[in-house]
Amino acid sequence: MRLLVAMLAVPVVCLLPPSALAQVSASTETITNTAVTKQFRAVRVATRPVIDGVIDEAVWQQAEVVTDFHQTRPGDGTPPSERTELYVIYDDDAMYIAARMFDSEPELIAAPTIRHGQGLGNDDRLVVILDPFSTRRSGYRFETNLNGVRHDALYQTTSSFQADWSTIWDVKTSIDGNSWVAEMEIPFKSLPFDPALDSWGFNFGRGIRRRGEEMAWVSQNRTYNPGFSGVITNLSGMDPGVGLDLVPSLSVNRRREYSPGDNDSSLEPSLDAFYRLTPSLNAALTLNTDFSATEVDNRQVNLTRFNLFFPEKRDFFLNDSDLFQFGNISGMAGGNFAASGGSRENARPYFSRKLGLSQSGAPVDINYGGRISGRIGRWNIGTLAIHQDEFGAVDASDLLVARVSANVLEDSSVGFIYTDGDPASNRDNSVLGTDFQYVDNSFLGNRIFQADGWYQVSDTPGLSGDDAAFGLGLRLPSSSGFRTRVGYKEVQRNFNPAMGYVNRSNIRDMSGDVGYTWFLDSEWLQSAFTGIDAQRIEVLDGGLQSERVVYRLLELDTTANDHLGFSFNTNREVVERPFNIYSEPGRQVVIQPGDYEFNEAGVYFGTGGQRQFSTNIDYVQGDFYNGKRTNITTGVSWNQSRYFTMTARLDWNDIELPQGDFITRLTSLSTQVAFSPTLYWINLLQYDNLSEELGINTRLQWIPRAGQEGFIVLNYNMQDKDKDNSFESAYSDLSIKFRYTFRF
Repeated sequence: MRLLVAMLAVPVVCLLPPSALAQVSASTETITNTAVTKQFRAVRVATRPVIDGVIDEAVWQQAEVVTDFHQTRPGDGTPPSERTELYVIYDDDAMYIAARMFDSEPELIAAPTIRHGQGLGNDDRLVVILDPFSTRRSGYRFETNLNGVRHDALYQTTSSFQADWSTIWDVKTSIDGNSWVAEMEIPFKSLPFDPALDSWGFNFGRGIRRRGEEMAWVSQNRTYNPGFSGVITNLSGMDPGVGLDLVPSLSVNRRREYSPGDNDSSLEPSLDAFYRLTPSLNAALTLNTDFSATEVDNRQVNLTRFNLFFPEKRDFFLNDSDLFQFGNISGMAGGNFAASGGSRENARPYFSRKLGLSQSGAPVDINYGGRISGRIGRWNIGTLAIHQDEFGAVDASDLLVARVSANVLEDSSVGFIYTDGDPASNRDNSVLGTDFQYVDNSFLGNRIFQADGWYQVSDTPGLSGDDAAFGLGLRLPSSSGFRTRVGYKEVQRNFNPAMGYVNRSNIRDMSGDVGYTWFLDSEWLQSAFTGIDAQRIEVLDGGLQSERVVYRLLELDTTANDHLGFSFNTNREVVERPFNIYSEPGRQVVIQPGDYEFNEAGVYFGTGGQRQFSTNIDYVQGDFYNGKRTNITTGVSWNQSRYFTMTARLDWNDIELPQGDFITRLTSLSTQVAFSPTLYWINLLQYDNLSEELGINTRLQWIPRAGQEGFIVLNYNMQDKDKDNSFESAYSDLSIKFRYTFRF
C-alpha cells in the first residue's frame, strides 16, 4: 500500500500549485505567432477504407491531396525528383493515411528491411509525424517501406526520439505502375490526445535512398520533426474508447546450467494493464512481469578500465520513456566521436536496466509495479513504482522513480526527478535532481539554440559529502553549415544513484565539438564535412584522467549513401592503478600506472545499405598506451530479397605491448527470414575471444496483427573455459510465449 500511495501522490501534488480532380496541393498557409504554418483539412468519412495497400475505393476521393513536398537533402527547399500525393481521412475510431509515391524506376525502390520494429534508414520510406497536443515539443513517428514494415518511435524532444517505443497500428503497401502505395490505419485508442483540440501538429517525409534524397512537407534547416511541422484541422468526434488495454501473456521457460548442472522449468502467466486516466494521462500496472522474449544485447569489447553502456530493450520500460528523461545528459556529448558511450551517459539518475536485472545481467523477478505517466496542461509526469523480488543476498525491495517537468517560455522546460530505493543492495538510497532546458527554434532567424542545466544529489548511508553531480550544455545544431556544442559535467566522489548509471566518479568532464557541412552541387557527391571533437576528463582531486581529440579531417557522402572519411586522433590516459586489459590461462596483460600519450589515424569507408550487397570497413592504426594497435571493424550485408537478409560483422584488434601481445576478436552473424508479413525467423550468433563464449539466439516470431505476438526463443551459450579451442555447453534457455492485447 505504501508503494502505491507514493506512486499516486506525485501527480496529485503536481496538479495543485484525396479529391481525384485536384491537380495542386490542398494545403494552405496561415500566419501563427508571426511564423508561416502550412495546414490542410482532414475529411471525416462515414465508411472506413479497407487497409490493403490499394487506394481505389471511393472513400479516398473525398480526401484533400497534399503534394507540396520539397527536398531537405540534397537540396534545401528545392522541388523533389518524384511527385508524392498524400491523403488523410478519419472516422470515430482511427485516422487513415494513404500516400502514392511516384518513382520513374520502380524496380530500384530500396526495401532491405523485412521485419517490423526495425529502423528504415536504408529504405525508401514514408514518414508520418503526429503531435496530438500541438505543443511542438514532442510527438509520434510512424514510418513504413515497400515491405509494409511498421516502425514507430516516440520523440523525447524535437531533436531525438526513442526508436524502441511501439504501439498498435496497421499498414499495407503495393506497387501500382510507376509508384508505390502505402495505406495506414492509426487507431485513436493508440495515442493520447486532447479531444478539445480540433487541430494537430502534422508532418510527412519521404526518402529515396539511391539518390540520397529526403523530402518533407515542412522543414527548417534541412530538418523535419514535431518542432517544425504543419497543422491538420477539422478533427472532431474521435473516440478514444474506454482507454483500457489488457495484455495477458503466458510463457513456458526451461533454463539449464551445465556446470554445475542445474535445471529449472516454469509456467509463468503475467499481466500488463494500461488505462487512460485522462486523454493525456496514462496508468499502467504490471503483475509478474515477464521479459523472456526480450532481444539479447549486442556484445562489446572493452579495452578501457571503465564500464560499458548497454541500452534498454524491454517494452515495459520503453513505454513513455521520454517522460523520464532528465537533463538531456546523453545529448550533451551525443554525436561527439571523442566521447565514449559510457561517458556520454555518465551520471544518469535513472537507468531502467538497473531494475529487474542483477549486476551480472541475470533477470530478477518483478512481482508487481505501476506507472502513471503523461501530460496535464503544462505538466509532464512520469512516475514508476515496482516491487522487485529478492535475489542472492539482496532482499525484496520497493523502488520508486518520480519525474515531473513543466513547459515554460515558448519551447523550454523546467523539472525535477526523485528516486528512492536500491535494487542491487539492502542499503537505502535516494536521489533528488532538478533541470532546466532552454530551446530557441528561431535563433538568428532560422537557427536552433539549446541550453541544458542540471543538478542532482544522492543520499546513501555511509557516504557523507561529495555526493552531488551537475552539468551544463550549450548547442547550436545544424544539418548544414556551421554547428557546435560544448558540455561540462561534474560527478563527485560519493554521488551514488542506485537506480542510475555512473561509470566514472570524482571527475569533471569537459567536451566540445565544432564542424561545418557543405552540400555540393554534384550528381554523385552530396556533402562534405570537417570538424573537431574533443573530450577532457579531470580528477576532482587534481590531475588529468583522460583526454581525446578527434580531428575529423574530411568526410564525404555520395548521393547513393556511400561514405568515405579520414581522421587523426590524439589520446592521453593517466592510469593511477593497474588494470587487466587481457587474460588467458597462465597469462595476464596489465596496463601499469603511468601517463600515456598515443596517436592513431583512421580511414572509414561504407557503401549504401539500400544495395543488395553493402559493406563497411573502418581501419585505425597507431599507438596504444606504450605499444601499438591495429583495429579493423567491418561488416557485410546481403539483402537477398524481401524474404531473406544476412549480415556478418567483425571487430578485430591486434595489440602489441611490451608486457605482452594479444588479439581480440568479436564476430557476429545475423540472419532474418520472412516466411510471410506475419511470421519471421531471426538468428544471431556472437563470439568473442575474451570471454571465449559462443552465443546463439534464435527466435521464431509470429505477429498475426499488431498487439498480438507469439515467440519461440532459444538462447544457447558455449564456452571455451581453458581457451584450448574446446567448447562446452554452458547455458541454455528455451522460452515459448504468447501475448494478446484486449482493447476497450
